[in-house]
Amino acid sequence: MSERDDILQAVYEVILDRKGALPESSYTASLLHKGIDKILKKIGEEATEVIIAGKGGIREEIIYETADLFFHTLILLGHYDIAPRDVYDELRRRFGTSGHVEKANRNGR
Repeated sequence: MSERDDILQAVYEVILDRKGALPESSYTASLLHKGIDKILKKIGEEATEVIIAGKGGIREEIIYETADLFFHTLILLGHYDIAPRDVYDELRRRFGTSGHVEKANRNGR
């Protein structure tokens, strides 16, 4: 397992642990308690912040906002009990395939 896998998996495991916690105990527990609509709204906000940071071109802001987006995406995965490994497997499946070919195959599903 790579260092990247380790930190994403570690954060994911904390998120799973917080699923059963009281909403007052942590931000993550609170967000999970509020439900899918709030989680999705937060991901939308974070994605917008990544776009703004990307437009600004300041490296540190792009990194910071992307970390927020990754974190909130992990909360979504945790909400549905989808392990990061499942996303890695999908990326591995696509690796080496032209984006045009992959999209055409996806549209054929």
